[in-house]
Amino acid sequence: MNPVLEPAALILAAGASSRMGRPKPLLKLEGETFLDRLIIRFSGICGPVIVVLGYGAEQVRAGIAHGDLAEIVINPAPERGMLSSLQCGLRHAPADVEAVLFTPVDLPSIQPATIALLARTQATVAIPLFEGRKGHPVRVSRQVMDELLALPQEAKASDVIHRHSADLIDTGDPGILYDVDTPKDYEALVRKSEVGSREPE
Repeated sequence: MNPVLEPAALILAAGASSRMGRPKPLLKLEGETFLDRLIIRFSGICGPVIVVLGYGAEQVRAGIAHGDLAEIVINPAPERGMLSSLQCGLRHAPADVEAVLFTPVDLPSIQPATIALLARTQATVAIPLFEGRKGHPVRVSRQVMDELLALPQEAKASDVIHRHSADLIDTGDPGILYDVDTPKDYEALVRKSEVGSREPE
């Protein structure tokens, strides 16, 4: 594998899902859990695929079908927030990986073509766009990975991301924006998926 051409993938799935009321990684869309969908989509393009679990880790691990395609990392302090999970995953990335694509687990509709597009770029930071709005996954180079790892726990990943002139990549993929935080969000996403599946070819 050429590490320059094949970035690692990092799926952040350690949150408490407090607004949802049940673990978001195990919510289902089109018959697959959110986490399984993302593992499958990233594993065909990136390597390794690293999943960071925290709250309810054993329940999540037991509830997915494709954990064998990913490397599972446990964040021992998920209450510290997303940066702590990001740093856990980055610390687990192989030393020769030149870039990583990262996303929260609650964006289950990201398309494989979007992942491939971001994986091919050599930008220091690359952020996907849909209709002018920024989404996930975000691609960061080894330099930025190291800067993120150096942040203190009270900082935010955006403190580093905003230091760099990001390549903004138009994707045509609304899935980069469809994050799911509440039961209402989830119901809307399922309805949209059902409508889409009934549309004629």
